[in-house]
Amino acid sequence: MLDLFADSDPWEEPLAPGAVILRRFALARAETLFQGIEAVAAISPFRHMVTPGGYTMSVAMTNCGNLGWATNERGYLYSPVDPKTGHQWPKTPEVFSSLCYDAAVAAGYPHFRPDACLVNRYAPGAKLSLHQDKDEPDLRAPIVSVSLGLPAIFQFGGLRRSDPLKRLMLEHGDVVVWGGESRLFYHGIQPLKPGVHPLAGEYRYNLTFRQAADSE
Repeated sequence: MLDLFADSDPWEEPLAPGAVILRRFALARAETLFQGIEAVAAISPFRHMVTPGGYTMSVAMTNCGNLGWATNERGYLYSPVDPKTGHQWPKTPEVFSSLCYDAAVAAGYPHFRPDACLVNRYAPGAKLSLHQDKDEPDLRAPIVSVSLGLPAIFQFGGLRRSDPLKRLMLEHGDVVVWGGESRLFYHGIQPLKPGVHPLAGEYRYNLTFRQAADSE
């Protein structure tokens, strides 16, 4: 467990070509980030989306930003409107934007300008199966992923689902950034183990920043 280093300064852990884990990078801003999550969820509540195949996702989700990730019977899409409320997604809290910018710069992506932030909430047993993030039109833009609350096992593979997997513990305040050669690498989260976190209670939260609109 990385808890032994909870009070240490942030450090970088190389993950793959174009990918890095910024350990403890978000720790100093955690309380303000949770305030942002509460503000977003007050406008667009968490929900368990249903995939085109009829599978109800175990992870609860909401979004903020110009666009939000959603599903319908035809597939996955980014939309400016929350299908649950019929209104635009909440604006991205400033603390989200500033953290994302700082993390992208630290990881070598200073020009990253996300327009979507997925906010995921994991309860015990919730997981995210291996997948690629490929619904975005410009795959030159990286992904910035922030972990808050309970720890979870992050799986990071290669361009094929069958490629060997790295399994790494992500803890409160860790940020993963991947792009370049590893932009389309398969990744996922193993089922969350029960626990209690001082800020998040029995949950793990994840903020995933993406550029969902074409930059051209």
